[in-house]
Amino acid sequence: MDEVRRTTPELQALTGLFFRSIDQLGEFEEVHAGQLPTVYRTLLDHDQHMTVTVEAYHGCPVGLQVLDTNVADTHYARKIVLSRQSDGEVVQFGIVRLNVDYLGPQIRKRIEDQKIPLGRILIEHDILRTVRLLSLWRVEPGESLSKLFQLNAPTTTYGRTALIYCNAVPAVELLEIVTPA
Repeated sequence: MDEVRRTTPELQALTGLFFRSIDQLGEFEEVHAGQLPTVYRTLLDHDQHMTVTVEAYHGCPVGLQVLDTNVADTHYARKIVLSRQSDGEVVQFGIVRLNVDYLGPQIRKRIEDQKIPLGRILIEHDILRTVRLLSLWRVEPGESLSKLFQLNAPTTTYGRTALIYCNAVPAVELLEIVTPA
């Protein structure tokens, strides 16, 4: 049986960057990979960039919309959605927090330009990176997530927390939630 993984990034810490309460985003329950419906297992249960995974699944490139940022001396965080370029439909919500000390100034500038998904930037700059899946989550969307996903009624979906190591250093913390299938 799959083991539930417990390590950073902590869900509360990431959501706390942009939400007073995690409930505004949704109700989260940590689950095993075997509890995921097949489509969500394909989208979430891997150690790959979500940009590449959602583009392959949807058969088209995705665009980035930055909804909010949180900038400090050592960290840059953003709340985002990825949308299919073919029709603009939102396919993923995310919170990303980067330790900017581990990224060069050129990469930091491209990230802060807010035009290209993070995964695409890291791939294009050939940064030696490893994505480490930490936890899988069953998500009952709250008001904010329901609005972003344009749901008429709350619909169960799934997400994950992960770390991206850049040149062997944990540089990026992620919360990624896919739009309900």
